[in-house]
This record gives sequence, structure tokens and C-alpha cells, in this order.
Amino acid sequence: MRNNRQNDQIRNISFETDVTKYAEGSCLVGFGDTKVLCTASVEDSVPSWMRGTKKGWVHAEYAMLPRATSQRVKRESVGGRQSGRSLEIQRLIGRSLRAVIEPTVLGERQVLIDCDVLQADGGTRTASITGAWVALRLCMDGLLHKGVLAEDPLLDHVVAISSGLVDGVALLDLEYAEDSRADADANFIFTGAGNLVEVQASGEGKSFSHQEFLDMMALARSACDELVALQKEACARASAAP
Repeated sequence: MRNNRQNDQIRNISFETDVTKYAEGSCLVGFGDTKVLCTASVEDSVPSWMRGTKKGWVHAEYAMLPRATSQRVKRESVGGRQSGRSLEIQRLIGRSLRAVIEPTVLGERQVLIDCDVLQADGGTRTASITGAWVALRLCMDGLLHKGVLAEDPLLDHVVAISSGLVDGVALLDLEYAEDSRADADANFIFTGAGNLVEVQASGEGKSFSHQEFLDMMALARSACDELVALQKEACARASAAP
């Protein structure tokens, strides 16, 4: 048994909501030892290329804190530019959330999602997406409660999970120790309805078969309902809080 988990078992998932004072929505998400602070902030404007369209936008930014890993990493801002990895992940987060937002209902306003990795142990992008949805949900709830929005622009849940092949065996929700020696790894993003938003899959040093890909996807899909249920519980707790 891998670190007291079955091959088809996700790590302990946690959502702590309303963890920051000023953001319209916030969530500290944990996928095992991976911890990501996700916040949602609202601006009453959109990018210049969207002005006059009567549509809103969701933009995401992603960063790892210097000591999120075993050795300190210099802040990317010190170097004057983001890494290609950070840019790729934040674009993935933004695409995933925009897949379940109706921009005409959001109106000409922008929601800025910030995902800051406090501690990394594999799966930072999947944790970021899953936690960012909770922050976005709480943000939309606040706008609806204040009467800023007349109807809900958030159409469905979005969750993300990794799977991979380690020593020829398909495993769900890889920790760093597993991911670093995987023969193949994949990230799957699903809606609450179980539809795919995006898939990222790659062989690490060798190829993988169609059946192995289907095995990885089946594991990921099996976790979708559980992740959605945990998101719902977190949002319900936040709504019930005084």
C-alpha cells in the first residue's frame, strides 16, 4: 500500500474558507501536504480588448512561495519574469474556471484568481484549480447577496486531479515522491457533471498505451464526485458561518 493509501484513493483533501479578510472569496486548499491559498478579487472593469462587449472575464495568477519546497527558490519577481511553468499553470487555471462561467451574466467586471502555493508535494495545479473554484463560488455568492448580480454566472463545479503510471501501475493523485519517478503522468479537469474541460498527459522517458491512458482517466473520473461533494460541504460551511 502506498503511504497508507489504495491505488485509487485520493489524499486527505481539506478546504478552509474565508481565510483572508479582504478578498471577496478565499480558500486554503490541501491535497495531502500540498497547500495552496486561493483568493478571488473583483474589479469593475475588464481587459481593454473586452470593453463594450458586456461580458466579464476570469483571470488567474499562480506562484510558489520561496520555501514551498525542500530548498528555497528565489521569487520569480526578483528575476523580473515568470517562469514558463508558472505561466502555463495560471493559464490552465483561468481556462478551467472560464469553462463554467457565463460571461454575459457576470457583466463587464473581472474576477482575479490568485493561487499561491504555500507548500508543494505534488499536484499543485490540480489543488489550485479545485480550491480556486471554491474561492470563486464564495465570491459569486457575495455578489449575489449584495445584489450586484441578478443571477448566478457560475454554471457548474470544476475539479482537477492527477493520475499516473508508477512501476507500471496506475495511481491516483500522485505525491511528489510518486510523480518524480512516474513513467507517465496526467492531469484531468472535470466539471461537476463529469464532462472534461482539459487533459494534460505525458510520458516520462517512454510512451504509454491507449489502455494505460484509459486506466489513468478512469481513476481520475472516479474521484470527481468525491471532490465535488467536498467543495459543496466547504461552501455550505462558509454560508452557515455567522
